[in-house]
Amino acid sequence: MSRAGDVLENPVTGEWTMVRLGTEDSEDGLLVAEFVVRPGGAVVGEHGHPVIEEWFTVMSGRVGFRLDGRESVAGIGERMHVPAGMEHDWWNAGDEEARVIVEVKPAERFEAMVANLFGLARDGKTDAKGMPNILQLAVFAREFEDVVYFTNPPRSVQKILFGVLAPIARLLGYRGSYAKYIERGPDGRIEVEPWTGDVRGEMAAPKG
Repeated sequence: MSRAGDVLENPVTGEWTMVRLGTEDSEDGLLVAEFVVRPGGAVVGEHGHPVIEEWFTVMSGRVGFRLDGRESVAGIGERMHVPAGMEHDWWNAGDEEARVIVEVKPAERFEAMVANLFGLARDGKTDAKGMPNILQLAVFAREFEDVVYFTNPPRSVQKILFGVLAPIARLLGYRGSYAKYIERGPDGRIEVEPWTGDVRGEMAAPKG
């Protein structure tokens, strides 16, 4: 579980994030995190969340979004809502760092998924876009199918392909989730007060 001030970094995708409201701080599984994405940086790939909703508020820079196949670029102050099941992608669309407040609910399993993706990237076990190899992805996708799915390859292909590959991957030592990544904790900490605000409305200023 996360708490305000936890810092995580994905050295491959160019994401650096500080938790502003962790699941330890909230009463309803809400996570609020401030993402800093370097120019050219992007999340792992287009994906969807079966039961998770997300909200994005651009604080600085320009951020490209693909929501349900439609692309746009959001500037400072713009807020995007991604309901559960909507396929989406986002990236830094400008020439300077972009800062984005991301709200995720419910977030407990989401945090475990991110810890594994960031951990694999940190250990050099992903490609240049932060995606694990096909055997790792097969068991990862099955472990976190309640949290996330990627759109490439198509889901119909994934079900067949990953169904065949997952048993082989496990025999070779791959796991869908690694305790060492879950238990590792944050990459650092910054002392901040938990963010105040309501996920159903506009974000409020941080305390202090």
